[in-house]
Amino acid sequence: MEPVAGAVLGVLFLLSVERRSAVLARDTYNCDAPLASSLPRASFSSSSELSGSHGPGFANLNRRDGAGGWTPLVSNKYQWLQIDLGKRMEVTAVATQGGYGSSDWVSSYLLMFSDGGRNWKQYQREESIWSFPGNTNADSVVHYRLQPPFEARFLRFLPLAWNPKGRIGMRIEVYGCAYRSEMVNFDGKSSLLYIFNQKPMSPTKDVISLKFKTGQNDGILFHRGGQNGKCITLELVKGKLTLLLNSGSANLPSPGAHKALSLGSLLDDQHWHSVLVEVLGSHVRFTVDRHTHHFQATGESSFLDLDNEISFGGIPGHRKSMAFPHRNFDGCFENLYYNGVDIIDLSKKQKPQILIMGNVSFSCSHPHTVPVTFLSPRSYLVLGGTFGEDKASVALQFRTWNRSGLLLATQFLVLVLHDGKVKLSLSQPGHAARDTTAGAGLNDGQWHSVSLTAKGNHLSVIVDGEAVSVAGSLRGQIDSGNTYYLGGCPDNSLRSGCGHPLGGFQGCLRLISIGDKAVDPIAVQQGALGSFRDLQIDTCGLTDRCLPSYCEHRGECSQSWDTFSCDCTHTGYSGPTCHSSLYEQSCEAHKHRGSSSGLYYIDLDGSGPLGPALVYCNMTDTAWTSVQHNGSHWARIKSSSGESPHPLSFKYMASMEQLQAIIGHADHCQQELAFYCKKSRLSTLQGGTPVSWWVGRANETHTYWGGSLPDAQKCACGLERNCLDSQYHCNCDADRNEWTSDTVVLSHKEHLPVMQVVMTDTGRPHSEAAFTLGPLLCQGDNSFWNSASFNTETSYLHFPTFRGELSADMSFFFKTTASSGVFLENLGITDFIRLELHAPAEVTFSFDVGNGPCVVTVRSPTPLNDSRWHYVRAERNIKEASLHVDRLPGETRPAPPDGHARLQLNSQLFVGGTATRQRGFLGCIRALRLNGLALDLEERATMTPGVEPGCHGHCSSYGHLCRNGGRCTEKHRGMACDCTLSAYDGPFCEDEISAYFGIGSSVIYNFQEHYNHTSSKNSSSLVALFREDLTLTGEMTTLSFRTTGTPSLLLCVSSFSEEYLSVILTPNGSLQIRYKLDRHHEPDVFNFGFQNLADGQLHQVKINREAAVVSVEVNQSERRQLILSSGTEFNAVKSLMLGMILGPLGADAATLRAGARGFTGCLSAVRFGPAVPLKAALSPGRPGSATVRGPVAAAPGCTQSAEPRAPAREATWRPAGGAGRSGPRDGGEPSVNADRRDPAVIGGVITVVIFILLCVTAIAVRIYRQRWLYQKNESNSPKHGARAESALKSELNMQSTGSESQKEYFF
Repeated sequence: MEPVAGAVLGVLFLLSVERRSAVLARDTYNCDAPLASSLPRASFSSSSELSGSHGPGFANLNRRDGAGGWTPLVSNKYQWLQIDLGKRMEVTAVATQGGYGSSDWVSSYLLMFSDGGRNWKQYQREESIWSFPGNTNADSVVHYRLQPPFEARFLRFLPLAWNPKGRIGMRIEVYGCAYRSEMVNFDGKSSLLYIFNQKPMSPTKDVISLKFKTGQNDGILFHRGGQNGKCITLELVKGKLTLLLNSGSANLPSPGAHKALSLGSLLDDQHWHSVLVEVLGSHVRFTVDRHTHHFQATGESSFLDLDNEISFGGIPGHRKSMAFPHRNFDGCFENLYYNGVDIIDLSKKQKPQILIMGNVSFSCSHPHTVPVTFLSPRSYLVLGGTFGEDKASVALQFRTWNRSGLLLATQFLVLVLHDGKVKLSLSQPGHAARDTTAGAGLNDGQWHSVSLTAKGNHLSVIVDGEAVSVAGSLRGQIDSGNTYYLGGCPDNSLRSGCGHPLGGFQGCLRLISIGDKAVDPIAVQQGALGSFRDLQIDTCGLTDRCLPSYCEHRGECSQSWDTFSCDCTHTGYSGPTCHSSLYEQSCEAHKHRGSSSGLYYIDLDGSGPLGPALVYCNMTDTAWTSVQHNGSHWARIKSSSGESPHPLSFKYMASMEQLQAIIGHADHCQQELAFYCKKSRLSTLQGGTPVSWWVGRANETHTYWGGSLPDAQKCACGLERNCLDSQYHCNCDADRNEWTSDTVVLSHKEHLPVMQVVMTDTGRPHSEAAFTLGPLLCQGDNSFWNSASFNTETSYLHFPTFRGELSADMSFFFKTTASSGVFLENLGITDFIRLELHAPAEVTFSFDVGNGPCVVTVRSPTPLNDSRWHYVRAERNIKEASLHVDRLPGETRPAPPDGHARLQLNSQLFVGGTATRQRGFLGCIRALRLNGLALDLEERATMTPGVEPGCHGHCSSYGHLCRNGGRCTEKHRGMACDCTLSAYDGPFCEDEISAYFGIGSSVIYNFQEHYNHTSSKNSSSLVALFREDLTLTGEMTTLSFRTTGTPSLLLCVSSFSEEYLSVILTPNGSLQIRYKLDRHHEPDVFNFGFQNLADGQLHQVKINREAAVVSVEVNQSERRQLILSSGTEFNAVKSLMLGMILGPLGADAATLRAGARGFTGCLSAVRFGPAVPLKAALSPGRPGSATVRGPVAAAPGCTQSAEPRAPAREATWRPAGGAGRSGPRDGGEPSVNADRRDPAVIGGVITVVIFILLCVTAIAVRIYRQRWLYQKNESNSPKHGARAESALKSELNMQSTGSESQKEYFF
């Protein structure tokens, strides 16, 4: 019941949150009264005014007296219009108008707000949108609702753009309502302790809400503790709020014992920030301003069973420990509630539940510090110095994200931020320049202090309280000059010594003092002091562009003043936001990139949340995915003293979500269980309860066994009716006092994988069981070949609206013969997204997110309407848009730096057409994925007229994967390589067929027998060419070999008319080719160089004859062309011979000598025309056209060291598959261990007689030893785990095969 109760509580928790949100939304909706219209004229102020009739007092909306609005003296970006609402109000909307009856209006502006008329904060509309749309004429009203609203007393409107044919002109209105506020102020040493009843007021949920503002970047906001170190603490750490959760397992090395949730940034800006913490048992919802973090503790942890007290502003002294060495909070709280209780109101009334510690007041003072924002690299502030004094001193605080920038420059001193460090460069006339550095990592967005003092010959620099004193570094008294440049230099300042290659400073400065005299930025703003450019005074406009982080898949975000970047290292993803996966979606996709079997990462949902999984891809005719687990070895079960055996659980090399995706995308999945049992039953009921079962992925119990339907409780032998005892459905149920076995294959996809196996019938005397579970094996990828054919221009498929607000990617394959057509389209009110074939060689990706249409185009050097598959991938994120087609160079378009970011769509997604039914696509679309989610085109196509499910013609695109003469054949889903006429095998005809020839061995391939067999099955077969009356005018011959013996016969082809071709190695190891195409002539003999090819290395030979012209290629490099004189036709081909032969009839002496010696070594890739003799000789079940004599053994290849063909980032390895069938028994099932090296290859050189004698001797010795082991194990059973496995193997080996249903495994 606990999981159910937890789920119910979770639903109630979410419903309560939604209800609270609905209430807030309703209250906000009713808060829309005009606030400015009733204010007196003195409540309006401005930076300047053109005349008395253009003053700010005339700036009410729709006001016509005076000049009909406010107009400043000079129209520039430093002007502002300000309103004092009299007290803090909740502001929900603003409206603007131009000057009445004039050509003066503002087309764009910024909105700023403040509590005390100082330290302004800029309102942010969207992720990167700060400005508000203004007016297009003088009299219309532009209304803008604020989402979210804010609370403030003062508002400022800062014009950014205005009518170029007029001036700045504004009339304004502000909408909102009264705001109730209870405040408390902490001085960094005080706190409040709230003690409530023993019985919690809210037994199922804790809710803590408050607003805070502070100028300190550290401090504890609240703390509630419990037993054994359990606690929940909210702390401000370097300007970020961190919610610390301790489950009480402080002394346990559990990774879930401690959890820290971090939200917010730059929260020490002296502005109000809202916090909401909701705790429901182990569920935690943490919200700071507009950002929310969810967390659920593992296990049975609950954060509600804590002490009946909670402290705010700090931790009481008797509660402090080394775990919380940080200081108390210094700043203000507003509207502090704990489970609906007004804590500040209780404190004001000095209720007994509240214990006040230290100096706590119930008002909040306004900051007196005036920051200055340097907006661009061209910003600067020029101030006068203290000329003629014998002492120079400068102090300031700065805050920035940039690693470099100019802080201060005088005539001889330059202070810069370089690579995150403060660097002082001193340059005095007649002396070499000297540099001093201090600090590190100062571009972290925190406030840092710098002070510089020079007196006499002593210079000191202090950074964050750490001094760097350089005594005697000055050469005489320094004169700092009469001008100080801060943040940058004016354009004409080079002569005065200002200028630095690092460029200007972007960030904030405050507390500037020169010569022990503080600088007043307000005086600078009013023009009474210094000069400046591109500054915002009385505000710090620093923005954390990594909050929220747009880096996906755990990419690390870093930023500068105007942009952010993502570090995607070790994430498995790439791109500007770590959105694009580096890996293919499945083993099927890897296969059709030409990859061989091996270990690969696959990303089943592409850019989705699952992440890459490491699997083994077994490339057979279909691609099999193998997922290993931690229990691949045999598990032996034997209980004692009546104990119930513990279930054996399995952990896979993929998460459960990844496993579900692998199974869901596969055409078929299976998992093999191999059982050995002695007096241990498998499917028998004991008291109505099964004695063994297994647990699937949904934690459900299953009692059925392999190959059967769920709950049938029959093993494979029961279904096949060949169990040892016919009255039972499993061999183990016969309950024999000897080892028997059952092998089952579980293939019900909805239940896989096996998570746990339980066998309980091992408590009786002499009862034992053992089992092994194979890897999860899944075949195919139903999304990779999912396709639809669009037959008319007006046909399309429609799907739900595509949700890709901040990041969107689309990928698919297409093929067509049409010159143009829309692949997909989705529309919004103004936004849209579209992908289309714009021209035969041009694909375009177009969209609009509110910044105007953007088009990305990729042009191909060749037409794309060639009826071949082409791959398209388009991506749009907050940083850029990109388009890739096949392997052509991609195209990208950067996003505007301060533009709209969210793609807002509301129509259906149209695939293969448009909403207007124009410019539709004609052709096929396959494997369509949107943000990693595969769309089922085939299912939708079955119910849509003009569209058909599926698409044919895959060989035109993938036929090149069939190597070495393999022929591509079409399948319903994909293609396959037919290697019948190739000297190679494997899924792409790349695995060479090789054989080791021992002494005296041979292979004779009879063309006539092969013709008689195949022509009866397929009269159109190419082997029908080989008939007695057929004349060959040309043929291709290939072979590879490795040997050290000479002379050797590599190949000989004979005919009924005493004509032949022989390829031999002469006694000196050189290659010799002999053609005799007329029995009345001597053979043509060609010696191909004098290089010794019998050197134990692999060599390739290719011979191509066309009439009398023979082209020979050796080792793919040496080539020679020969002209035959014996004839131009090869008549009545009879047989092909490899190894030792006696003949052919009419052969010359050299060929006969080489044939008598034969060949010892390795031959591979032997082919004569369409005939492949080694494949006929070594492949079981093939027609009897090849005769093998002597020790000829299949070999994995003739190369001395095989190099993997997998990509560099993939490792090709063979997993230990456990016992039993772990791969295919035919072309349709997987073969994980298909490439194992057989030690019998070495025994290929042993003669047949010796081999038989050794086998007979080994069998006799084995039978005797098994009897001895049986008697020993009966009298002395092993007691330890290591000896148990040995005994099990011995006993299993002792059993004869007895029954056809039994299988022998690796024992």
